[in-house]
Amino acid sequence: MKQLWCAVSLMAGSLMYSSVAPAEATTPGALLQQMEQASQSLSYEFAYINVSRLGIESLRYRHAVLNNKVFAQLLQMDGPRREIIQRGGEISYFEPGLEPFTLAGDHIVDSLPSLVYADFRKLAENYDFVPVGRARIADQMCEVIRIVARDGTRYSYIVWLDSETKLPLRVDLLDRDGETLEQYRVISFAVDEGVRSMMQGLEKATLPPSLSVPASGKATLNWKAGWVPMGMKEVTQSRRQIPSLNKPVESRLYSDGLFSFSINVSAADKNSASQLMRTGRRTVQTEIRNNAEITVVGELPPSTAKRIADAVTLGSTP
Repeated sequence: MKQLWCAVSLMAGSLMYSSVAPAEATTPGALLQQMEQASQSLSYEFAYINVSRLGIESLRYRHAVLNNKVFAQLLQMDGPRREIIQRGGEISYFEPGLEPFTLAGDHIVDSLPSLVYADFRKLAENYDFVPVGRARIADQMCEVIRIVARDGTRYSYIVWLDSETKLPLRVDLLDRDGETLEQYRVISFAVDEGVRSMMQGLEKATLPPSLSVPASGKATLNWKAGWVPMGMKEVTQSRRQIPSLNKPVESRLYSDGLFSFSINVSAADKNSASQLMRTGRRTVQTEIRNNAEITVVGELPPSTAKRIADAVTLGSTP
C-alpha cells in the first residue's frame, strides 16, 4: 500500500509540474528579445567567422557600455588591417589605402548579424519563432530558434543563443530550400569587466573627421508597388541623379525590420535588358516595361523579387 501511495504521489506531482512548467518557460520570442538586450548592454568580446559564397572572414568584435555610451571595435583578423570603431553615435572607418573617416550611426553594420538589432515584438506579427531544441556552440549550451516568415516569401534564420548570457553564438541564413547562404559563428568569447577596461581608451581617442552624406532629393513619384511581402513598409522614397548612368533614378525603400529591398525605376535605354543576378542573400531583378527599367534590389529570394518587379504600376517614366 505504501508503494502504491508513493506512485500516486509521484504521478500527481508530475501532473502539477507539467501544468505549471509551460507557463514558467521562456518563449522563443522572449529569448530573442533578451538576445537583443544582451547584445547591446553587456561587455563582451567575440572571435568569430563569417562564411558566405564569397569566402570566409575571420573577425574580432568588442563591445562595452561606458557612461551610458556604446563603445565597440571590429577588427579584421586576416590580411590587411581593417578596423571599425564606434563611440556613441559615431562610426569611424580605418581602411588600407583610404583616408580614415567617420559617419553617423547607432551600430557597426558589419559586426553582428542585422537580426540582433531587430524589434522582435513587431516581427511577431509576420514571423513565427520556432524552438528547435538545444545544441553546443563554442563550448556553450545554446537555445536554438528558427525565424520564419509566415507568407513564405523571405529567407529564414536559425539562431543559437548562449543559455546563460543570451548572446548570439551562431546565426545561419537559409534560403527557401533550406540551404545555408551565410553563417556567422563564434569560435571563442568572453563576457567580463576586462573587456570594458580595454575599451576605456576609446573615450579620449581622437577620431577622424565626419563626412557629410548628401541628402537625396525628395520627390513625388508617379509609380507604385502593386505588391510587397506581408509586413513590408515603405521607409523612404527619393530621386537621384546617377552620374555613371547620366539619368535620374527614382527609388522606394522597404523593410519589415529584418529584411529590406528597394524598387528603382528609370528610363530604359539601348543598354537596358531584363536580367536576374544573385549573390548570397542579395538579388537584383531587372524588368523592362513601357520604356522603363524596373530594378528590385535586396535581401529576397529571386521568385519574390520578380513578383515585386512584375507588380509595379507605372506612370510616366522619370
